[in-house]
Amino acid sequence: MAHTRETAKWDPAFTEQFGKAVGPVIKRWYRAEVRNVENIPATGGALVVSNHSGGMLTPDVLIFAPAFYDRFGYERPLYTLAHYGLFIGPVDGWLRRLGVIEANRENAAAALRSGAVVLVFPGGDYDSYRPTFSANTIDFNGRTGYVRTAVEAGVPIVPTVSIGAQETQLFLSRGNWLARKLGLTKARMDILPVSFGFPFGFSVIFPPNLPLPAKVVTEVLEPIDVTARFGNDPDVDEVDAHVRGVMESALKRLAGERRFPVLG
Repeated sequence: MAHTRETAKWDPAFTEQFGKAVGPVIKRWYRAEVRNVENIPATGGALVVSNHSGGMLTPDVLIFAPAFYDRFGYERPLYTLAHYGLFIGPVDGWLRRLGVIEANRENAAAALRSGAVVLVFPGGDYDSYRPTFSANTIDFNGRTGYVRTAVEAGVPIVPTVSIGAQETQLFLSRGNWLARKLGLTKARMDILPVSFGFPFGFSVIFPPNLPLPAKVVTEVLEPIDVTARFGNDPDVDEVDAHVRGVMESALKRLAGERRFPVLG
């Protein structure tokens, strides 16, 4: 089956080599801190649900994955769900060897049922381009498929929040209005983000500015057993609202700990 082949492409040796080469650089640049990784269940499948930050050059996975493997070792895979458009050219093979798989429910289910941990960013680009001045909100743009995935696989949802990457440049607008004005929504492009940063100044997606070294803190929250809390036939919207509420409370708590933008 195709989704089984997807998960089989993960290469623990390559992942370890990549992590040890890139991980320390990312950690130093962002002064990255990952808290409470032990909240991920020690065995069995789990769906880690996180907000997404930093625009095109998001550091989320590069910060989270090394902390995960430091805790659980490279015998336990971490799969990250990603949009199919990311798998182009030589990057395709590298991503799959690192455990990045195409974001669909079949791939997620196969990974979770194998006992692996799956990382998902339900808000995708919509979330990662949220305006800097409203960065401390959790908005998945109405996407609730992650709840069904967790319920059908019988695994807990592990909410995770990250703060700081929305300060790596000034994200001004998702540009929904601009995408509509240019007719891009017909091509399923709902946003056309506008930002300001270094070295290009104003950018409408391209050219991508380089990220400032803002301090990024990621915190893994307590797992949610959906069936135990909401019953055998949970209301998906109710579960989603609860997950987002827990995450937003944590995000605002982390925001209260920050003294200055970028500096943290």
